[in-house]
Amino acid sequence: MTTLFRAEHLRTATPALVDPFGRRIDYLRLSVTDRCDLRCVYCMAERQTFLPKSEVLSIEELARLSRAFIGLGTRRLRLTGGEPLVRKGFMDLVCELSRHLADGSLQDLTLTTNGTQLAAHAEALAWLGVRRVNVSLDTLDPDAYRRITRGGDLARVFDGLAAARAAGLAVKINTVALKSDNAHELQDMVAWAHGLGMEITLIETMPLGEIEADRTDQFLSLEQVREAMGRRWILKPLMKRTGGPARYVRVEETGGTLGFITPLSHGFCEACNRVRVTCKGELFLCLGQEDRADLRPLLRDHPHDDAPLIDGIREAIGRKPKGHDFRVARNGDGSTVMRPMSMTGG
Repeated sequence: MTTLFRAEHLRTATPALVDPFGRRIDYLRLSVTDRCDLRCVYCMAERQTFLPKSEVLSIEELARLSRAFIGLGTRRLRLTGGEPLVRKGFMDLVCELSRHLADGSLQDLTLTTNGTQLAAHAEALAWLGVRRVNVSLDTLDPDAYRRITRGGDLARVFDGLAAARAAGLAVKINTVALKSDNAHELQDMVAWAHGLGMEITLIETMPLGEIEADRTDQFLSLEQVREAMGRRWILKPLMKRTGGPARYVRVEETGGTLGFITPLSHGFCEACNRVRVTCKGELFLCLGQEDRADLRPLLRDHPHDDAPLIDGIREAIGRKPKGHDFRVARNGDGSTVMRPMSMTGG
């Protein structure tokens, strides 16, 4: 059975995924690896333990899993990590998924990256049909970047951004707001991004995983940030939606788009249309909940039959919760979810 026929068969033979609250689930964030070439202080421990290869889905399994979701109505697919571009065979996966862009069964294929490997892959990504990338970047100061990422080289990210823009990729910068590390330069980052024609989204630090830092010290409310920016700029609310949790404004003075993701100060669950699958095949129904479905046995125990996999996905979606339980406690870490963000996928 060809890939095209298989995708078309699934699309016509199975109805779309709808959760218990009537939300149509058409957006998949798929982690291809838990590994990363950086060690950002808010994301993972300095000496992070990674999964053995046997527990990680192969490129072929990731492609098969994606086909099943596409057949069940997924129209947006974001590839994440860890850092997806460090995964061996990653571009083969993009090539396979690009076929679904060509036949119209997939509307949008994107990735989230830290940008360090982007210079080497931007042109090929654009050629395969990727139209935009999200680049995680929390500072424009080389010393601060080195400290936040535990040794990263900011120049490599700038090279990646230049390559992406030259290849015709739309770039959105994702910046985690950190009270002690970058609060003073968030407005400068917005002006910089807009000056280069890039969108930027600010994100509150999320209580995911065990890290050395105290999350109480890191947390910065974006309500306060937005209020301060409103004293400098005119922020015009937009109806723009990209399938994610951000709420957008137009900065009148720069002409650029600015997003806010506020899991702690203001929930974003009411219109949630997405689920996440980790690189080991665990389907998480909510970023801030531990309920999951293990899809890896359904892939490996039934290598030539997708029916059990489809049934497993459907059963899990039937348990999708209404919203997350994120909080930052005042007695230390305050994490409600112990798995690291690098495991879940961004």
